[in-house]
Amino acid sequence: MGTDGVDWAALTHADGPARDVPGLLRAMKSRDADVRGRALHELDSLLCRHGDVYPATAPAVPHLARLALTGPGHREELLRLLGDIADGFGEPGVLDPARRAVAVALPSLLPLAHDADPGVREAMVFLIAACGTRYALPLLPLLRARLAAETDPEVRAGVVTALALLDAGDGGWRYGLLTDPEPGVRLAAAEDLLRTAEPPLPGDVAEHCARAHAADPRPGARGWWPRPHVPFTDRLRDDPEAALRALAVGVPLTAEGAGHRPDPGEEESPWVTLARAVTDTWRDREADVLPWALRAMTGEDWELNWLAQMTCALPPRYHPVVRDHVRPHLASGLPDVRAAAVTALARAHAPEAVEEAVRLVEARPEAYDTVRAVTAAADVFGAGALPAARAVARRVRTAHPELVKVLARFPEVAVDVVGDLCGLLTRHGTGYPPVAVEVLGRLGPTAGDAAERALRVCVTEGAHPEVSAVATVAHHRVCGDPGLTLSHLRRVMTARPGYRLGLAGELGPAGAPLLPLIEPYLVPAPALGVRAEAADAVWRITGRTEDTLTPLALRALAWERPYPSVRHPVETLTEMGRVPRFAVAPLRDAAESPRRLVRDLMYGDALHPDSVVRDAVRRLLATAEVVG
Repeated sequence: MGTDGVDWAALTHADGPARDVPGLLRAMKSRDADVRGRALHELDSLLCRHGDVYPATAPAVPHLARLALTGPGHREELLRLLGDIADGFGEPGVLDPARRAVAVALPSLLPLAHDADPGVREAMVFLIAACGTRYALPLLPLLRARLAAETDPEVRAGVVTALALLDAGDGGWRYGLLTDPEPGVRLAAAEDLLRTAEPPLPGDVAEHCARAHAADPRPGARGWWPRPHVPFTDRLRDDPEAALRALAVGVPLTAEGAGHRPDPGEEESPWVTLARAVTDTWRDREADVLPWALRAMTGEDWELNWLAQMTCALPPRYHPVVRDHVRPHLASGLPDVRAAAVTALARAHAPEAVEEAVRLVEARPEAYDTVRAVTAAADVFGAGALPAARAVARRVRTAHPELVKVLARFPEVAVDVVGDLCGLLTRHGTGYPPVAVEVLGRLGPTAGDAAERALRVCVTEGAHPEVSAVATVAHHRVCGDPGLTLSHLRRVMTARPGYRLGLAGELGPAGAPLLPLIEPYLVPAPALGVRAEAADAVWRITGRTEDTLTPLALRALAWERPYPSVRHPVETLTEMGRVPRFAVAPLRDAAESPRRLVRDLMYGDALHPDSVVRDAVRRLLATAEVVG
C-alpha cells in the first residue's frame, strides 16, 4: 500500500502490475528535465498506451493533475496526457472511472487556461474538449472568453475547435470566422462545418478549408483533437472532387491526417498522402490523380510502387508519361528505389523492364523488392519475361522464397531445377517448403520420380502440418495416385474437423471418398467461409450445383479481398457458369459502386485488390447463366 492509500501492486497498467507508478510519479518532481521526460514517457505508455486506459489510470489522475499545477515542469505534456485519458478507450468499468477522475480534477486546473505559456493554454483547451459535453459544457463561457482574449493564433484555432466540439448549436458563429486573418482559425472553423456535412461537401466551405490549409498547413506536432473531431484532410476522403479541388488550390499532396488518432482496430494508418487517399477510397480516379502524384514524387520506393499500382488501372495512353517520369530513378543509389522503378516500368509496359528485372535478380535475389519487380514483369509480359525466370532458376537456392514462386508460371524453366526445388522442401522454417510444393505441384507429372519421392517424404515426415497437407495434393498431381493424399487428408480432417476442406476439392473426382467429411459443412450452421469452402470442394469432386451454388454466392456477396493461392468464390462461380438470381443485383450494384469496397492493406504495386474483385464480378455477370 502506497503512502497515498493506493495499492498499486494490485492494479495493472499496459505492462502488468502498477507497482512502478509511484516511483515514476516521484520522478516527475525532479528538477532534472531529462529525468522528468523519461518518467513522463513511461507514464504515458503505461497509463494511456495508444489511447487505451487501464485500472491504474484513474488512481494516477489526481497525481498527474497536481504535478501539472505545482510540479517543476512538463505542464503542457501532463495536461495533454490527462486529455488523452479523458478521450481514451477501454472497458466501461475501467474507462468511466478514469474519465470521472479527470473531470473531478478539471476545475482545479482551469487557471492554466490563462497561463503565460501558449502551449500550456492550448493543452488546457484540449483537455476541456476531451472531457466532452458530459463534463465540459459548463465551461463554454470560459472558452468563449478565451476566444475573445486569445492572441496566439495556434491557441485561438484550438479554442475554435474545442468550442465547435462542445457547442451543440447550429454552428452559425463559425461562419463569421471563415474570414479571420489567421489561416489556422479559418481552417478550424471551416473544418468543423465540414465535420457534420453530408457529401458532396459544401463547395464554399471546402474551399475555405483548402485555402486556409494551403496557406498554413497545420503541423503534425500539434497533436490530435478529441472525438468527434475529423481533420479536413480526412473528410476529403468522402468527396474525391473536393479532394482534387483542394490539390488544385495548393493543399500539399502529402497533407496527412494530422489531428487524427486512429481508433483501436482501425485497418490502416491515417498517415496517407491526400492523393493516395483518393485512389485508395474511390474507383477509377487514377487518371485524375496522376498529375498531382507525378508532381510531388520525391523518389521514395513506396511512391514508385504506388505509381506502379495506379498504372495498372490507367489507359495505355498514360504509360509514356509514367515511363518518362520513372526512368531517371533507375540511376538511384538506393537499391530499393531502383527495384521500385523497375516495377513501375514493368507496369507501364516499358520494353527494358525485363532486362532490368534480370539485373535485379543477379544483384539482389534475396530482396523482396526484387520479387515485386520480377512479378510485375511476369504479369505484364508473360512469356516475354522468360529471361527473368531463367535468372531466378540460376539462383533458386539463394532467391527470396516468393521469387522462387515465380517459377510456377514458367514450367519450361522450373523443370530444369526440380532437384533444387526438392532440396528446398527440407529447409524448414525458411518459407521455402510451401513455395517448392507449389512449383512442383504445378509441374505435375513432368516433375518426375525425384519430385514424387521428395513430396512423399514431405507428407510423411514433414515438420509443418500445413505444408504436409498441401504437399499431399502436389504429390497427387505429380504421380497421379491419390492413395497417399486420401489417407493423409482423411487423417487430418478427422482429427481437425473442418480443416482445409478445399484441399480435397483439388483432387477432383478422386476426392469422392472424403465427401462424408466435407458434406456436413454444406448446411447453414457453419461459418460462411467454411461452408463456401466445402461447397467449392463438393462441386469440384461431384459437379453438383444444387447444394453448392448458394453458399458460394453468399460468400461472393461478402466482397472479400483476394489472396494469393486462395481461390475466390467469384472465380468458382465463373467456372461453374452459374449465378443465383438473388445475388445478381447486389453483385452488380457493388461492381458499379464508385467507392471501393476492398482495402489494399498491403499497399501493393499490382492492380488494386478492389479492382481485381470488381473485374472478376463483371466477368461472372457477363458470362454466367442466372438460375433460380
